[in-house]
Amino acid sequence: MSRRRGLHPEERALWEQVARSATPMQGRERPPPRATPAPAKPAAPPTTAAAKAPAVLPPDFTLGSRARGSHSLDLARPITEALREAPVAMDRRQFQRMNRGRLEPEARLDLHGMTLARAREALTGFIASARARGFRLVLVITGKGRDARDDGPIPQRRGALRHEVPHWLRAAPLGPAVLDIRPAHRKHGGDGALYVYLRRRR
Repeated sequence: MSRRRGLHPEERALWEQVARSATPMQGRERPPPRATPAPAKPAAPPTTAAAKAPAVLPPDFTLGSRARGSHSLDLARPITEALREAPVAMDRRQFQRMNRGRLEPEARLDLHGMTLARAREALTGFIASARARGFRLVLVITGKGRDARDDGPIPQRRGALRHEVPHWLRAAPLGPAVLDIRPAHRKHGGDGALYVYLRRRR
């Protein structure tokens, strides 16, 4: 026995048209026409309050640049903070004297205005010469760097030399000659200069 299938919307509309034109038999009433259901509308994708609400940024924040004030974007901690918090490798008494500006550097190198390549070459020669002469404490002046506005998509560091010189002093070929590196006392340049304490020659 075959199953009865339901009428398609077109077939139902045609049937109702025929039913309206037909005359009912005596004693029977014409059944009311069935309402054709309206096609369902596709459901809209769910929305959340977070999707509707626009992102709110501080009024002085500029995307892709370093904004001044409390909303500035800093990619890494200042190199001077890392150097100050590093474990002391040199003699503790000498470190305290140096830290208070009471230990006078025996030689100094000023890297102001040099390119990174030229500065690294000059630093290598300076440390080699100081070690050969038996110096223990030397001063390397890097400067704090210009605070130029950078509107590029990736914020740039301020003071490339200031950040690169400590890495050069720890890496080969200078690393084996260097015992300690610290920010200089303000009488010797403060955060714009570095004390470099050399190992004793054997």
